[in-house]
Amino acid sequence: MYAVKPMSSAFKVQLLTGPAFRRAPAISKAGKNGVPRLTRVARSTFWPIRAVVNSDQNKATETAEKSVERKDVNGSLLVSPPTEKEGMVDVRAVITIRKKMKEKLVDKIEDQWEYFINGIGQGIMIQLISEEIDPVTSSGKSVESSVRGWLPKPSSDFNIVEYGADFSVPSDFGNPGAVLITNLHGKEFYLLEITVHGFDGGPIFFPANTWIHSRNDNPESRIIFRNQAYLPSQTPAGIRDLRREDLLSIRGNGKGERKVHDRIYDYDVYNDLGNPDKDQDLARPVLGNEEWPYPRRCRTGRPPSKKDPRSESRIEKPHPVYVPRDETFEEIKQNTFSAGRLKAVLHNLIPSIAATLSSSDIPFTCFSDIDKLYNNGFFLKDDEQDTKENPFNVMKLVLSAGQKFAWLRDNEFARQALAGVNPVNIEILEEFPILSKLDPAVYGPPESAITKELIEEELSGMSVEKAIEEKRLFILDYHDMLLPFINKINSLPERKAYASRTIFFYTKKGVLKPIAIELSLPPTPSSPWNKRVYTHGHDATSYWIWKLAKAHVCSVDAGVHQLVNHWLRTHASMEPYIIATHRHLSSMHPIYKLLHPHMRYTLEINALARQSLINGGGIIEASFGPGKYAMEISSAAYKSMWRFDMEALPADLIRRGMAVEDPSMPCGVKLVIEDYPYASDGLLVWSAIEEWVKSYVEHFYSDPNSVTSDVELQAWWNEIKNRGHYDKRNEPWWPTLNTKEDLSKIVTIMIWIASGQHAAINFGQYPFGGYVPNRPTLMRRLIPQENEPRYEKFISSPQQTFLSSLPTQLQATKVMAVQDTLSTHSADEEYLGQMSKLHGHWINDHEVQNMFNKFSAKLEEIEKIINDRNKNNHLKSRCGAGIPPYELLLRSSGPGVTGRGIPNSISI
Repeated sequence: MYAVKPMSSAFKVQLLTGPAFRRAPAISKAGKNGVPRLTRVARSTFWPIRAVVNSDQNKATETAEKSVERKDVNGSLLVSPPTEKEGMVDVRAVITIRKKMKEKLVDKIEDQWEYFINGIGQGIMIQLISEEIDPVTSSGKSVESSVRGWLPKPSSDFNIVEYGADFSVPSDFGNPGAVLITNLHGKEFYLLEITVHGFDGGPIFFPANTWIHSRNDNPESRIIFRNQAYLPSQTPAGIRDLRREDLLSIRGNGKGERKVHDRIYDYDVYNDLGNPDKDQDLARPVLGNEEWPYPRRCRTGRPPSKKDPRSESRIEKPHPVYVPRDETFEEIKQNTFSAGRLKAVLHNLIPSIAATLSSSDIPFTCFSDIDKLYNNGFFLKDDEQDTKENPFNVMKLVLSAGQKFAWLRDNEFARQALAGVNPVNIEILEEFPILSKLDPAVYGPPESAITKELIEEELSGMSVEKAIEEKRLFILDYHDMLLPFINKINSLPERKAYASRTIFFYTKKGVLKPIAIELSLPPTPSSPWNKRVYTHGHDATSYWIWKLAKAHVCSVDAGVHQLVNHWLRTHASMEPYIIATHRHLSSMHPIYKLLHPHMRYTLEINALARQSLINGGGIIEASFGPGKYAMEISSAAYKSMWRFDMEALPADLIRRGMAVEDPSMPCGVKLVIEDYPYASDGLLVWSAIEEWVKSYVEHFYSDPNSVTSDVELQAWWNEIKNRGHYDKRNEPWWPTLNTKEDLSKIVTIMIWIASGQHAAINFGQYPFGGYVPNRPTLMRRLIPQENEPRYEKFISSPQQTFLSSLPTQLQATKVMAVQDTLSTHSADEEYLGQMSKLHGHWINDHEVQNMFNKFSAKLEEIEKIINDRNKNNHLKSRCGAGIPPYELLLRSSGPGVTGRGIPNSISI
């Protein structure tokens, strides 16, 4: 680091008036919509450095230089007590910047130059804006300065750099409510925080955690507000215009292609999944219209494709898809996923697997082929990959022995409907016979082939009516969702699927067991009743047929889980909430502050998914049953079943009949099956979130009309309904936003989706799906029938028939690698109820901080309750020989694949 010697006054004046001096931002009253804009000052106007140029220049210069040199034993800044002179007060702003953790030589050289430029006051300009109005300008009072020098930092924070900026402010300046910061360097920097010392009441914090663009890219200065929460009507007069200006800058104008440095949040349809310019077979329908409704995504503004003007042109890996600058992965996350595991999987591993396994893509021939992936690892060709760059060069996939053999058992198949990776589709069977709601003219008779007599054979003397009355019959019903797509799927090479229904019986011993599976194909002229029912049977042939039927149900369940419950109901539905929050809620808004931790990284992971996972020809299409029709099924599910109000956990459980209303219970519901780990643990987490949100909302919205009079909040909710979920805008079930109770319910749903709901259906993907026979993601053969030539081969070699129906070695290895990655926690993960160092000064409100601490303590109590439940021998779904404990809703976790942990946000 270069040392900067004290400069003479003459040299300082030369810097201020010479040609090297950069122009600084100022506030102009002429702005769009009557809102003042930040503009550059005219060339003849220079930035006054109040710490240097004032009525007593030499004395101020000496004071500023001495203050730069003062530091404590750790090398951190010591701030001198404020000194008043001639009605002025000396204050200091400390600007904390984070540098790259891994720097190349050129970066280090550039750093040294930046240190020098900042040291002489020519790199970063800063302006304090008071919360009080200047009667002359009718804007907030302001003082300006530049950062000068740098402050040594503790060795433990080697990537943190601090700079100081000195000001002399009038004694009647009032408290600063905003900071304008201008980056005069040629490249961006990451601003962690600005702390202003010298005002009454102690230091004032301006949390940033944002990239500050170079003025070469955007001449506008960045606005950073202090950590005080204000409703719009409570905004101090001095920063009211800046509040509006900042929101306008984030919304953009809906035009042009977005640049990397932009922080513009806007909406678009899903028109970037296909790639017709590369191959017509990769063309995909646009999602987000009357035919294919869908939530909106973040707009990138790329030009249309050449062959389909309705579709956006693609950006292929490794080039990034635009997301607003602050939404991109930070360095630790990049090292874990973008530049590490995720990149290895998507860019390096899968092509290498394909090369290793050859283009013919062979099936598994025996179960030992599958076991080898876990026992020996998967060795990639040495000439294909650099072992230093690819962490999967030897991909050793580890599962417990019990997990490998669990798939053989009926009770494990049923248990996973309650405690697996997709425990959100099982529902109570309340009516019999079972009827389809599809058009019978197209899809045949609505009655299910599952008869009363067939069920009663499995009920040990109990009638169907009695079992329904006692709430003992349950169903996993994918018939209506999938039947319209079955012919399309089965026309794809090496893909075969059914529309399935599975009936379960809850025994008096507290165990769920499958008793019947219906597999349906669309009717044909020769087979108008194309439905078959299978039971577990007692002979060898029935045993293997039953196993094939369960495998088909698992593959259907895996597709619905990934495309509907995981992608649509968490990732895709959350994106419009995030966009609207940035566009309409100021960073000062209390609801913005509440939601902000639950929005981290989601737009980035969604952009990566559109690029490599859910795109035409991507991992999901290649490895899951629906193939190229995957996103069409997701859109159809959005159209037929997605409702915002039903995304609340208690409401969803009641809708599925898995719970009944009970005001005496903590969440107002009582579970029909007590031993339902996802629901019982989920309700604990839901209740904690709900209590935290209610107390927070009541703290800020104490007046009866405070919700309806909050213009930012009302615009936020209107835009979520009318733009973010445009295709559902006219639905009658949207909640109103008139009271603090309405607001609490809405925000609780959003936080639950981003945290507990996503955790429950994401981080078990590898533990449950890593072993192919347990949860095949696709099937390549229909079940052989007695009148088919394949049936004789099945009778002679049922194991071979079963294995040939599973995904191929390439498909299975792709799925295992991706599921391993998607189940991985990053080292910088932020978990529910935990506050990271980055957000330590998120709000200046001790009462709110106490509420948050109470929320965090509640989650710790919940962890203990869940751990105790996992030791309770009466809870068969979570305890017993070979049964893994249900830990997906334990809030804390270490990094890696742990099968537990609730991150604040959807970050993978």
